[in-house]
Amino acid sequence: MKKYSRQIYIVFMLFVCTFILIANIAASKGNVVTKPKIPPVVEKELSILVEHHPEKITKNVRHKLDSLLKRINKRNDFNGAVLVAKNEKILYSNQIGLADFRKKEPLNKESVFQLASVSKQFTAAAIMLLNERNKIKLTDSVNAYFPDFPYKDVTIKNLLNHTAGLPKYFWVAEHKWEQKKAPTNREMMALLAKSKVNRFFKAGRNFDYSNTGYFVLASIVEKVSGTSFSTFLKKNIFDPLQMQHSYVYSFENDTIKENQLDGYRLYRGWRHRKIPGTINDAIVGDKNVYTTSEDLFKWTLGLNSGKLLSKESLELMYAKGETIYGRKVPYGFGFRIDTKRDKSIYHHGKWNGFSTGLTKYLDDDLVIIVLEHTSYNAITSLNRKIKKIVAENFGV
Repeated sequence: MKKYSRQIYIVFMLFVCTFILIANIAASKGNVVTKPKIPPVVEKELSILVEHHPEKITKNVRHKLDSLLKRINKRNDFNGAVLVAKNEKILYSNQIGLADFRKKEPLNKESVFQLASVSKQFTAAAIMLLNERNKIKLTDSVNAYFPDFPYKDVTIKNLLNHTAGLPKYFWVAEHKWEQKKAPTNREMMALLAKSKVNRFFKAGRNFDYSNTGYFVLASIVEKVSGTSFSTFLKKNIFDPLQMQHSYVYSFENDTIKENQLDGYRLYRGWRHRKIPGTINDAIVGDKNVYTTSEDLFKWTLGLNSGKLLSKESLELMYAKGETIYGRKVPYGFGFRIDTKRDKSIYHHGKWNGFSTGLTKYLDDDLVIIVLEHTSYNAITSLNRKIKKIVAENFGV
């Protein structure tokens, strides 16, 4: 009798355990739909903390820089934003002038500027992200992604450091495009394929700064990722770095966003006229990233901290290019490289009234950001003045 009781007990326990197991599995399946998704660990690693130096040690430098901004606003028609950071902390950030000249609206910290050619570093970073994910290789030719591309043996690396020798797409659009609406990247790639415009030189033989190369790079990003360049940057750079006021804008294809600035030029020495869009304004990759000064600072923090790209990728971006003859060129991937005078990594941009600059002085661990939208043309001189003021007044 005891033997049968023991067997019944064992069977009963097995039944109970089986029931509990089935119940747990059913519960876990039921939770799949309603359970909130946990953000990937990588998003936490990319979070950026913007810090400021204490007001106590920035009082003198802020006073001097405020005075400088007032002078250039009055004398040189500067309407823009300046941000200065040292040792990865902001010591100065301000705006001066108007955002809208008809409405007399002043600029503010959320005013969004077109970066012009400073946009190229975002294109380069997008390419390096794809490279790290083994989606592309820097030695790949453009023809691997666009078989009809008419310029053979052009590698992604050639495009990145301007040694591809490609013709100017501005000229191609202005002389070969027959539609009224401005061409997109996809349409311009097709136009290049059939336009038969000669290139300047065979790939790798020389250095020639090229907007064409960077629009082709953005087109490769779109082809490989299967999404728009705008969406790729948003998901892989802007959102992870909390660049909430940053985006890619394509003329005639995207809606104008809040606080998005127009570019202006001075007319008859006193009146500001908006600069209208052109046939070249729908192309992205070489230009058309829009952002604020603080968002652009977040970009420098995220990139230089190694949180966005590996150390190896960053070293490639900051290294001078080289021709097939071994001659060094003063350009990395999306950055100009100055190893002589100021030892800086920088880029300037000018397009449709926007004048921009992002400079990192290596020996001083100093970042200077200048964003302007009324055709200001002295950013290099302004950088030097700002650098001098910081050296003489910061912490004094």
